[in-house]
Amino acid sequence: MINFVKRRNLDVLKYDDCIENSLQSRVYAFSWYLDIVANNWGVLVLNDYEAVMPIPFNTKYFIKYATQPYFCQQLGIFSKNVLSEELQRKMLHKIPFKFVKVALSLNAKNLLVAEDERRKNYILKLHKEYVDLQKDFSKGRKHAIKVGEKAGLNLLPIPIDKLIEIQNKNYKYKIPEAKLKNLAKVFLQNNKGNILGVFKDNVLLGGGFFIKDKHKVVYLYSAFTAEGRRLQAASFLIANIIKKYQNSNIVLDFEGGNLPNIGKFYRSFGAEEEVYATFNKAFL
Repeated sequence: MINFVKRRNLDVLKYDDCIENSLQSRVYAFSWYLDIVANNWGVLVLNDYEAVMPIPFNTKYFIKYATQPYFCQQLGIFSKNVLSEELQRKMLHKIPFKFVKVALSLNAKNLLVAEDERRKNYILKLHKEYVDLQKDFSKGRKHAIKVGEKAGLNLLPIPIDKLIEIQNKNYKYKIPEAKLKNLAKVFLQNNKGNILGVFKDNVLLGGGFFIKDKHKVVYLYSAFTAEGRRLQAASFLIANIIKKYQNSNIVLDFEGGNLPNIGKFYRSFGAEEEVYATFNKAFL
């Protein structure tokens, strides 16, 4: 039986246990994470939490529509055991009709059940020494990292507010600042995240917010100044993260790459493409 359960009626312990032990586990799907990034959310539940599908949604003019929140790349169906494609499809089609429009990103392990747009993410396994991982860097990326090193760049922890300041001064698009601050607070308090700034001569050039998710380090958010881009601060930052976690079972999740230029940048570190799908439906 598949039922839609409202957030207030959710058995949080069973839900989070399903996410934690699922074959598709993603940090974005935990209840505490969705409580921060989603304005509203409910869950499709199979039987006694054998599988779950979180449904984040917004309400506008009393109309509900399911949509992917910021800082939440992949959701979809999570299950402790392998689900048949037929059962996964049944879950997708159990999304209540009260959501007049649905536009959700599934996870990479739900690929077969979706028929809509496919999107790209990039991941890099850090199971080798840095010198060996570096062999898969492109010639241009190796040069970019050297530019940063020759410029004398260095890394230091910074508060998330500093990156948001750079975001507001250097980028046209806006982000939900309060949600990003709340995420940073939770991850730092639990020693599950790092916010690193890239400096030259004590001047902040930008930086990134990295979160830990089981055997992953996720590059959740970044912002750089024009000078930071000129001095290849992003390449310098990522190279240092790779060095930090080299020769381990950690996977660096770049959390993006669907845009061609961004994808090319991540591939230049030797990252592998991971494909996930979107599920779109309108009940109008």
